Amino acid sequence: MAEFVDTTQIHVRAGDGGAGAVSFRREAHVDKGGPDGGDGGDGGSVLLVAGGQLSSLISFRDHPYRRAEDGVHGQGKKRNGRRGSDLRVVVPVGTVVKDLEGEVVADLAEAGAAAVLARGGRGGMGNARFLSNRRRAPGFAEQGEAGEERWFNLELKLAADVALVGEPNVGKSSLIAAISRARPKIGDYPFTTLVPNLGVVNVDGCEYVVADVPGLIEGAADGKGLGHSFLRHVERARILGLVVELALGVEGMVESATTILAELGSYLRDLEIRETVLIGNKRDLVGGDTDPEEALAEVGRRVGLPVAGAVSAVARVGTRELSLWLGRRVDVLREGAAPIAGEVVVHHPLPLYEVLVERVGEGRFSVGGRDAVRAVGFSDLNSMEALAIVQGRLKRMGVFKMLKRLGVREGDTVVVSSLEFTFTEE
Repeated sequence: MAEFVDTTQIHVRAGDGGAGAVSFRREAHVDKGGPDGGDGGDGGSVLLVAGGQLSSLISFRDHPYRRAEDGVHGQGKKRNGRRGSDLRVVVPVGTVVKDLEGEVVADLAEAGAAAVLARGGRGGMGNARFLSNRRRAPGFAEQGEAGEERWFNLELKLAADVALVGEPNVGKSSLIAAISRARPKIGDYPFTTLVPNLGVVNVDGCEYVVADVPGLIEGAADGKGLGHSFLRHVERARILGLVVELALGVEGMVESATTILAELGSYLRDLEIRETVLIGNKRDLVGGDTDPEEALAEVGRRVGLPVAGAVSAVARVGTRELSLWLGRRVDVLREGAAPIAGEVVVHHPLPLYEVLVERVGEGRFSVGGRDAVRAVGFSDLNSMEALAIVQGRLKRMGVFKMLKRLGVREGDTVVVSSLEFTFTEE
């Protein structure tokens, strides 16, 4: 069985834009042919798309790098370069994308949801685009823009209709095996389940997904035991099935249920409106003088939860009735608005770069930002015509006004990407 991975990182690199061409028309019987350099193509972007049959992020653990295609350079005869192809990276439904500061960039909670993580660089304009009445033979073109490049954290929150929660060794794995086609690892010791298990239940035409979440202990919301590693997997569930061991008796079950509810309440902000039901397991271990259904009903009254059923997963007693009960509740919740914890963001585009001007030393200033870098991205900055265009672009962006507000003086050095010049009032 493939290893389950629900947290990892991804490095995305969008394609670079193609460079514009410097070319002049050279044909027989054409005197002094004008500029005909074509534009470079835009670089491809990197998109994350939720879908497919994936249920783990393991493919990103050892191979986190994803890069889109570069744009093609422009050519003569006004032939524009081809745009680079976008890279669509398929991730499991329920993948949450965060930046390295922990802010949510996208929450791909539904199949088909997509988010752009890195935008492709814009292609440079060829010299034909700079032709004017005053500039008859431009010998320069724009360079292509570099594509965006970033690291992101990926977290997977399994999307299940029913999540079985409870203390270790209460029989959650046995229960999911009894009501679904899942075949989890089962043992008689705590923390048998180290990864969540998903199973599909199909009973009387009703089909739904149930998840077996590894055992919770007191302090799980603070990271104790398996803690935060798997509590995230209950956030998508329409129903939380709190499993208790019937053999513990009423007092033991109340204590167990209270502990789990406290941990869930610390982690889920909407627990009070989340459909949570009580399931009693290991009915076969209850003594003959105790009615398991009455005992479970008493526990439900004391902890304030409806009872879904008292079953024996091992002996397959009551499991079909439980499956039908859960299926009917899932159908009702699917028709309504099932609560989903957390902010659901289907597409959160990355912020555009601003023009940034700052003092970096005595008499030295730096100008950054996507548009500023684009403004100086020419193939030949020794050309006075190209420098005139650069100056006009920076002026329209307000760069010179920002420099003056920061106290720039005659003779100070200003650096914009690969261009370094001395500031003058002219």
